[in-house]
Amino acid sequence: MKHTISVLVEDEAGVLTRIAGLFARRGFNIESLAVGPAEQSGISRITMVVPGDDSIIEQLTKQLYKLVNVLKVQDITETPCVERELMLLKVNATSVTRSEIIELSQIFRARVVDVGEDSLTLEVVGDPGKMVAIVQQLSRFGIREVARTGKIALVRESGVNTEFLKLQSMEARV
Repeated sequence: MKHTISVLVEDEAGVLTRIAGLFARRGFNIESLAVGPAEQSGISRITMVVPGDDSIIEQLTKQLYKLVNVLKVQDITETPCVERELMLLKVNATSVTRSEIIELSQIFRARVVDVGEDSLTLEVVGDPGKMVAIVQQLSRFGIREVARTGKIALVRESGVNTEFLKLQSMEARV
């Protein structure tokens, strides 16, 4: 199972290196990593997607807390969250396929940010599932390049679980 881990750290040189070293020493992989300033000056938020079962994540959490500059570690996998990712996607686009690609991109609320003679570059923002879906739809045209930021997430203060709401909505239609 993939876990989303949110870590608040002091914004000092070498913190990310120590965290990455901790993962490397224990043979754990980080599938996605996003780092940026948090709400308080001098504090950064690291959002990681890490594969593993609950016991592995519990062990990682304990190890992270042993690092000097780590302030808070939270496994937010099962917590209602707002999750987003940014992806730039360069797709082959001929004069024949260009309008179809643009039409598909509008369905996913993607923006065309560059037009080349034989390609389009799209900006896609959304949850990780949306990223997978648009790549699947556009792969038949030929994807040249992909750049993704990795998932960022914040816990929903409302406590509303959008995944639960989606399931209820789908069940109501059936």
